Amino acid sequence: MLLDLTDKVVIVTGAGRGIGRVIAERFLAESARVVALDLDAGGLGWLDEHDPGRALGLAADISDSAAVTALVDQVRDRFGRIDVLVNNAGILVEGMVADLTDEAWERNFAVNVGGTFKMCRAVIPIMKAQRAGRILNAASFAAVVPSIGTSAYAAAKSAVAQFSRTLAGELGPWDITVNAYAPGMVPTAMNGFDTMEPAAQDRLLDTLTLRRGGRAEEVADLLCFLASDAAAYITGTLAEVSGGKLATQLPQVAYQRAAE
Repeated sequence: MLLDLTDKVVIVTGAGRGIGRVIAERFLAESARVVALDLDAGGLGWLDEHDPGRALGLAADISDSAAVTALVDQVRDRFGRIDVLVNNAGILVEGMVADLTDEAWERNFAVNVGGTFKMCRAVIPIMKAQRAGRILNAASFAAVVPSIGTSAYAAAKSAVAQFSRTLAGELGPWDITVNAYAPGMVPTAMNGFDTMEPAAQDRLLDTLTLRRGGRAEEVADLLCFLASDAAAYITGTLAEVSGGKLATQLPQVAYQRAAE
């Protein structure tokens, strides 16, 4: 199957590092035109090795409505259209509910939910005028099964999943699809998996049907598919990229039996 993304104009938020950078790089490899956004302009230096006619880096706070409107206008003026929006940017707020401050809770929702909402709202008129578009919103496996101490993050990512379903329904008449995606255990600086003690890593890996950490490239592969014409009839979904996390109870039993 050929996923032809040639010259598609793709916005990726949180593209300075981690999964977001890999997503942006993968779309560039598929011959798309990519606008990489990040709060820290210093994280976008990797774009210097790419053709400036195909890759643009912009610093922006996606929780700021005026900034979002300005940058989307800038992208439209430069490229003439916006075909794909990947709302990858997010923050992880940890803490037991009894210990969370108002500020921590509100910042979590301002970025993870508010930023997603504001980016979607800004591109909708452009995509409606085109009668085409793909919106891909980062949820999390925390929206399916949360972890202790991540109430703010899990609540926000659950909100993203439901927001995406609702938006899919609203934009169907214009052939605009909206899907959320839920990465599982992809080691990143945000989740700190690589710095955990081996015993802690093993406990987490024991929850996976495919007993290994995921790769950012595997998330990017899913998004390129969902952005392509091959996924034209897929909308309103929450697609997991989790290695079968909790697909069955005690998946490690299969590994124990396989070793016998």
